[in-house]
Amino acid sequence: MKKKRTGLKIAVLTIVILLVAGLGVLGYYLYEQANSGLFFEQTKINGYDVAGKTCKEVLLTMERDFSAPKLELREGGESALTLTLEEMGYTIDQMELLSRLQDCMRQQNVRLIFSLLGGNEFEIDIPFDYDEAVFQGAVTSAKLAKPRVASADASLQFNGTEYFIEPEVYGNEMDDADLRVLVKDFVDKLTTNDRPQQDASIDIPESFYFVPAVTQDDAKMNALMNTYNTYCKAKISLLFGEQKEVVDWSVIQQWLDMNEDGTGALREEAVYDYVYDLAARYDTLYYKRDFLAHDGRTISYDSSDYGYQMDCDGEAAQLINDIYSNTEVEREPVYAVKGYKRNGRDDICGNYVEVDLTAQHLWFYLDGQLVVETDVVSGLPKNERETVTGVFCIPYKKSPETLKGDTWEEKVTYWMPFYDGQGLHDAPWRGSFGGGIYQTNGSHGCVNLPYDAAQQIYENMPERFPIFLYK
Repeated sequence: MKKKRTGLKIAVLTIVILLVAGLGVLGYYLYEQANSGLFFEQTKINGYDVAGKTCKEVLLTMERDFSAPKLELREGGESALTLTLEEMGYTIDQMELLSRLQDCMRQQNVRLIFSLLGGNEFEIDIPFDYDEAVFQGAVTSAKLAKPRVASADASLQFNGTEYFIEPEVYGNEMDDADLRVLVKDFVDKLTTNDRPQQDASIDIPESFYFVPAVTQDDAKMNALMNTYNTYCKAKISLLFGEQKEVVDWSVIQQWLDMNEDGTGALREEAVYDYVYDLAARYDTLYYKRDFLAHDGRTISYDSSDYGYQMDCDGEAAQLINDIYSNTEVEREPVYAVKGYKRNGRDDICGNYVEVDLTAQHLWFYLDGQLVVETDVVSGLPKNERETVTGVFCIPYKKSPETLKGDTWEEKVTYWMPFYDGQGLHDAPWRGSFGGGIYQTNGSHGCVNLPYDAAQQIYENMPERFPIFLYK
């Protein structure tokens, strides 16, 4: 009986010892596992099999895979730019990722026995840092493969003859802000996924491109073109001898009243103002003038009955008609009174008859050359028979002519009138000329000439010729 009890005690003691030893071994094993720094069998993080790996090993693998995707930007169906996440300013925060992996390991160790028996599956967020400056420097239209071409509005152009519309240009410039929003939205989705992503591509929409604000179909611009082309070919050259006053598009354009819709009309009162200004600058009739006599004296006249005077209303009407014809015209102005020859305001140009009534002498110049010089007999200086002084026009000439007065009548061969019945003519009844003859045997106001002188003047002098008479 005693031996049986002793054997039972030994057996129990043995079992206890074995249990204690087993628990010790198990405890040691668990301790070793908990402090191994390795993930247990059947452990997964974000789908990765991490069994037997350290946190750092898992970090390097995940950092590599999650940072790997490249983004291709495509433009017009072609590759335009390829960027890595790092190049766009997206980098994984290693310290934060390591901390999250270590947290997974702590959770594994807290559930030690269950983790050893059944493993664990963990899901963590991948901590990306984002550098705005790097992103903006990388994502810009200037780095795209195709050069940027600016869009341009359709424009009204002038080729020197007519206006035309230069069509608009559709370029590929864009607002970088739009491009960055597109890319960032896409990359943010890549970097917030809990699984590694593949390389991706996105197409840059054409709607990003700046478009012209004005196209060739613009109604206002087309109306403006039609309005301009109605007038722009007109070029009216008004001849004042060798001087010209040109009315072309640069002038006409200032005379157009334009509407907001591009239509317009010629402001005719502006044309009249222009013509009246021309008359003020070029008219010479009735103006004061100085005359340089043969002997160098300057003879001043308060008014001149010789010269040019524009028909302002007639010229304005003609100018308006020329503008509406939209062609080139070269002509003299419309005159109410016209002299013989002019060059600008010079309406003599070396062509005139000069009569010195005191010296009883005449000079006839043609284009600056003295053609005739002769003595004369002028009007008797009394009884309203005195020859008038002044500047006059010889409007016409006639051969022969019969001159008549209240009590007299004379036939002459050459008649060249200049003022109120007075004129130049031959005087076959006179045997001499010059000196003081006029004081006692003067004419009825005419300037009497020797026959040969009268003939030579008559044959060489055109109509509307100026004559200067002075004392």
